Amino acid sequence: MNIRNVAIIAHVDHGKTTLVDQLLKDAGVLRRSEVGVDRIMDSNDLERERGITILSKNTAVQYGDTRINIVDTPGHADFGGEVERILQMVDGVLLLIDAFEGCMPQTRFVLRKALELNKIPIVVVNKVDRPDARPDEVVDEALELFIELGASADQLDFPIVYASARDGRSGFSPDKLENSMKPLFDTIVKTIPQPASDYDAPLQILFSTFDYDEYVGKLGIGRIERGTASKGQPIVLCGGTNNKLRNTKITRLYNFEGLQRQEVEMAYAGDIVCVAGVDELNVGDTACDPLCVEPMPFVSIDEPTVSMLFMVNDSPFAGQEGKYVTSRNLRDRLFKEVQTNVSMRIEETGATDTFRVSGRGELHLSILIETMRREGFEFAVSRPKVIMKKNAEGQLLEPVEELTIDVPSEYTGAIMEKLGRRKAEMTDMTPQGESSMRLKFLIPARGLMGYRSELMTDTRGNGVMNHIFDSYQPYKGFISERKTGSLVAHETGDTSSYGLFNTQDRGRMFVGPGIPVYEGEIVGECSRAEDIVVNVCKKKHITNMRASGSDEALRLTPYTTFTLEQCLEFIADDELVEVTPKSIRMRKRILHKEQRMKLAAKVNIEQPDSL
Repeated sequence: MNIRNVAIIAHVDHGKTTLVDQLLKDAGVLRRSEVGVDRIMDSNDLERERGITILSKNTAVQYGDTRINIVDTPGHADFGGEVERILQMVDGVLLLIDAFEGCMPQTRFVLRKALELNKIPIVVVNKVDRPDARPDEVVDEALELFIELGASADQLDFPIVYASARDGRSGFSPDKLENSMKPLFDTIVKTIPQPASDYDAPLQILFSTFDYDEYVGKLGIGRIERGTASKGQPIVLCGGTNNKLRNTKITRLYNFEGLQRQEVEMAYAGDIVCVAGVDELNVGDTACDPLCVEPMPFVSIDEPTVSMLFMVNDSPFAGQEGKYVTSRNLRDRLFKEVQTNVSMRIEETGATDTFRVSGRGELHLSILIETMRREGFEFAVSRPKVIMKKNAEGQLLEPVEELTIDVPSEYTGAIMEKLGRRKAEMTDMTPQGESSMRLKFLIPARGLMGYRSELMTDTRGNGVMNHIFDSYQPYKGFISERKTGSLVAHETGDTSSYGLFNTQDRGRMFVGPGIPVYEGEIVGECSRAEDIVVNVCKKKHITNMRASGSDEALRLTPYTTFTLEQCLEFIADDELVEVTPKSIRMRKRILHKEQRMKLAAKVNIEQPDSL
């Protein structure tokens, strides 16, 4: 069988999913109803809403006598674990690079992983139809990056294809593009090697990801490394994180055809298949012939850098909106997540209703939170914290990120000033066009928390930031945190216009009139560096007296509505975000004012200020 296995890797928003769409269209595998639909591969609701790929997707097309298995991978750094494991299934990669932006932080990350695994690269310079495109410079940048990452001689001899994925055009020169993806297809067939095909050897399949079917249940997706797989064949699951032997059999066998799974009776070495009947399967497991049990090594995944606490919601509004609210519901769902999300970790804490969840970044964790709330879960989460380490000498280390910011030139001063206070070190500053600059920094992960909203404010929405984990480095020292306090609700009830009117001068409000709130809920941001308890439910007393000017209509300033990510950035260490299917609220850990004051006094006594 003539097979090519290829993954598409790139920085976020460089056009991976759009390119896959065009490959599918050119191959003629889309149904009539699917033609003209953008980002077909982003089937998840969150992916479509945010415009990013979160989960890897498998597809396949027939080009002449060659079957090409294609894997679309996430571009955001927080989902790098998806990229790392998917590379195990393929023999080559399409490195997609924006013709204007060039090589970005995630470009470096995914290329480094591909080169370490000896994958054959093809460089695709996308968006060459942009008026500000600079394809020749981008190719030079790519070559420098290959050399810097230690590419072999064969890897350095990469072919280059220019494309406009949006328009379905490609070619070997940026000025001469064909109205099809044929040049790219031809390059894939010519460059990517045929997988090793030892059909007569004992079966061996390495599972790298999962899918689910409502009729047959859990599906394991992986590449047949050797041998032949057939429907009804007995297998032994081994290796992976469990390293236990489990006997089972292949009840159903599928390969991919366009966007569909196609049931087959038999599949051969080198092909990427989908297997049903493996309910106890974990990522990294190997399916072997019972007479030859040989687990395959699985790729090591980079460790998490950020953690937060997930806990049962105990607010006065608990249980009103959620379907799954108990600690058992929360525990089962979190431990189910780590079966497929290989870069996430779950730890039990001393409290039975609290769990520590660690991931690759704030976005990685917030996607899990958003997914769970849409599934009907109700819970509370703490502020994200970076994961510190100690080296052999006992020195404290912290994660440091490589930060890239593209911004109009007039805002560079404000950005450098702000990031300097966050312990960032500038490593590069290069012009981008006539009026833009690209700034590169090394910054502690702590310094990035809460900065995205500041960047949007400082640049009037014109700044674009990307970051990726660089390394663990010695602790950089104290970083000042939010300098404002919170406006905390005094009592449980519905907010009133009168109460809000008397409160709004104290800071920025997060709620409008007629909104149910409870004691201890955060209803605004205080303009001073302290928390203030406010009565936003206060109503005006009715009298038979009328004073001049006092009965005029109350003018309320517009209130601010935060997204989930903004809430996580805003809260302090003594605050939580309450998450339900219908609401996202911020609150104090201790709801009652008197209890908070007693705890604060106790802390001050135990840890008095140094003279």
